[in-house]
Amino acid sequence: MPLDADAIRRGCRGEVTAATQLCGAELGRFKAVAAEDGPLTVACTQQAALFSQVASENNRANSIQFANIRETAGWSGDADRAGPKMAALLAAAAEVAAPAPMVQLESSGVILIYGRDEAAIEAGDLLKEHLDVTVLIAPPAAIAPPRSADYPIAKGRITSVKGHLGAFDVVVDDFAEAAPSSRRALTFGSSRNNARSSCDIVLDLTGGPALVPADLRDGYLRADPGSPAAILQAVLKARDLVGTFEKPRYITFDAGLCAHSRSKRTGCTRCLDSCPAGAITPAGNHVAIDANICAGCGQCATACPTGAASYALPAEDALVRKLRAMLLAYRQAGGERAVVLVHDESNGAPLIDALSRFGDGLPANVLPFAVNEVTQIGLESIIAAFAYGVSAVHFLLRAKPRHDVSGLTRTIALADPILAGLGFGPARLSVIATDDPDGLIEALRTAPADAPTPRPASFRAVGGKRDVLRFALAELHRAAPAPVDVVPLPEGAPFGAVEIDAAGCTLCLSCVSVCPTSALRDDPERPALRFVEDSCVQCGLCRTTCPENVITLVPQIDFRASRAPTRVLKEEEPFCCIRCGKPFGVKSSIERVVAKLEGQHWMYSGSAQRLDAVKMCGDCRVGFVAEQGFESYGAQSPTVRTTDDYLRDRDGKRDPDGRSN
Repeated sequence: MPLDADAIRRGCRGEVTAATQLCGAELGRFKAVAAEDGPLTVACTQQAALFSQVASENNRANSIQFANIRETAGWSGDADRAGPKMAALLAAAAEVAAPAPMVQLESSGVILIYGRDEAAIEAGDLLKEHLDVTVLIAPPAAIAPPRSADYPIAKGRITSVKGHLGAFDVVVDDFAEAAPSSRRALTFGSSRNNARSSCDIVLDLTGGPALVPADLRDGYLRADPGSPAAILQAVLKARDLVGTFEKPRYITFDAGLCAHSRSKRTGCTRCLDSCPAGAITPAGNHVAIDANICAGCGQCATACPTGAASYALPAEDALVRKLRAMLLAYRQAGGERAVVLVHDESNGAPLIDALSRFGDGLPANVLPFAVNEVTQIGLESIIAAFAYGVSAVHFLLRAKPRHDVSGLTRTIALADPILAGLGFGPARLSVIATDDPDGLIEALRTAPADAPTPRPASFRAVGGKRDVLRFALAELHRAAPAPVDVVPLPEGAPFGAVEIDAAGCTLCLSCVSVCPTSALRDDPERPALRFVEDSCVQCGLCRTTCPENVITLVPQIDFRASRAPTRVLKEEEPFCCIRCGKPFGVKSSIERVVAKLEGQHWMYSGSAQRLDAVKMCGDCRVGFVAEQGFESYGAQSPTVRTTDDYLRDRDGKRDPDGRSN
């Protein structure tokens, strides 16, 4: 393949060394460079193991980064114009993210095989020497008995499966154990419902619907009972699930930022609605994310409006920095009209490899951007990409995704109106769902060729998810072809305003008490309701809590919000205590209460002055009530008893009239 070293030098920082057989005849050159122990990126992934071994033998301390510029750039019909793309891929590889924390799963090899026929028995025979096997046959369980009782066999219908690898909890109805005296067919004892069982692994050979989200739960395996090859593959996987396993803690969660609920009122449910693995459950005012169950799709993090849930493989700011390095290097190396192709390693990378080896390869302006899961890409990454100057972003998915990808669809539906509203034009984002290399290249060739951002930015992302998004939006607005101040957004967007019917609002401030982001605020000096649009995440808690039902959410993005002052939604004149003059309430509310109580309530009858208690602050009211001798419910107030009264009663010392002596 041709190698444009000059373009790579223009795009990449540091010294660039070109070679043609670095893993063979020129291995000595690699040893010399690796011995310097500075930051090092090698443009080869095929021989990464060899390079790492050689570096280790020469006592290199720092790790080496590897980038594939062959299948992704050099093996292409556009190879002679792929120099800027190679520079971009090398620059992106040099951006190293911090490793994600890990979660440990322990499995001792207890397996429950759930089937409908002899296939379950055959699987048990294959695993009995390796695992602690129990076979459960779904009713009617009409199968021949095995020759020897090497493991327990029972019948039953699984109604619930909870847990994960090493900690499954199974509930079974119509459960009965097989009788050892069975002759022609298995017979069973008396059955019972709600039988519970614990196991480390579940092998489902029923051929029915998945007991838990398919392919997303560690330790849960499924196979077609009519396919011996599929059963054997599942058996081999199950045999290896013994010991201690590690998986990334995909999501970092800060319960203090969660806007799920306040005061037993439900607000934001975006993460609950988007999780395909069932790893998220309500937990009071916030949600709980089970890291043992989480499959790492990242859709909860992309949906979370506050940043309470954020992706950790890598974090959002690290992902945006990698995107920045790639696009800046591409532009500095002379590249034009960049198109980013977001893909995963398990499906997208083999597809790109096949396209390069047996087809024309990727076009020179299509930059592949590998991530752990395509659905982890959030609005902040999309907005940042266009601020950095891309022409379009495509998301490469399987023809039949492993899980629901509606979270990605919602993210695109949210980004589209922002881009269109700022003059970038329509169809800048698309999903390519294919397992065919020819289908991939055809989709790339027929995609609209939109113009790049006219004034690309170069900001460096720092901070949490919400901070990165705010910064990216501000830079996108600055770089937009036709910037406007306000862009309307679809329902459910994490940005927007709050409007109230001022005539119906009583300034009870219940909305302020439940607002999780302090977007709604009171005024310590006077009765007022204030609003900070930049802090609003449209969780809806204010709307569901308002007793007067006067709050409306307005999904939109106002690019002036970050620098706009606090907006007053309603304010009124305070009511001042008639005794001390201290303001303590809303004038209209106090006057309305006085008007309703006047002549209508027994407590304030009998004296015109009693109604003055409503017009006093809390401190003055206490003294006034004592002066006026208010009676509870019209009855005489009970006599206050003292310790001396108690002692006299105990000793029987009372006057003839019954009073204490």
